[in-house]
Amino acid sequence: MMTMAPQEQPADSSVPVEPMAPAQPALERPAGEARPSVADGVEHTLDPRSVTLQRIVGWIIAAPILASLLLALVLVLVLADLLIWAGAVLFLFCTAPSLALAWIAHRWPEIQHRHAAYKVDARGIEIRRGVVWRKVINVPRSRVQHTDVSQGPLERVHGLATLIIYTAGTDHARVDLHGLDHATALAIRDHLLAGEGDDAV
Repeated sequence: MMTMAPQEQPADSSVPVEPMAPAQPALERPAGEARPSVADGVEHTLDPRSVTLQRIVGWIIAAPILASLLLALVLVLVLADLLIWAGAVLFLFCTAPSLALAWIAHRWPEIQHRHAAYKVDARGIEIRRGVVWRKVINVPRSRVQHTDVSQGPLERVHGLATLIIYTAGTDHARVDLHGLDHATALAIRDHLLAGEGDDAV
């Protein structure tokens, strides 16, 4: 008498199949990752806040001069017995330089800002400035002796700084670059400092 063998069940028929988990997204870059180097070889303008700072400095210098001119005009007109035409001439003589000084204090910083720029690359720094007499200063890293970053009270309020570069040569032995963001000035200073393998003088 023949007996039929029981049919075998699939081994995994009783095990539930779980769906595959979705792939995890790639991790983002850590927040503390190093910023790009300032030595990008691109010409940059100075920080726009430097225009406001220079205007404040200009008005601080101009205000006492304007006040002195106005006081002198009032005293002369009050104490002297002048003719009308003489008073008018004196008024113009005091008013013209006062207006010129006020224009310089307010407009000149903006004009200077348009003609000032800097470029940092692996070889060093190039600085362009000057409105009437324009100047281009190249400072190779190999000639940098040391650098300073300074902040006056007004610069500190506006978040700006001045980069001071001391070189080994007689020409441009000290180069100042005003109107930089404080963090940018520190980054340029660190880049210009001679590293290992540099033959700085």
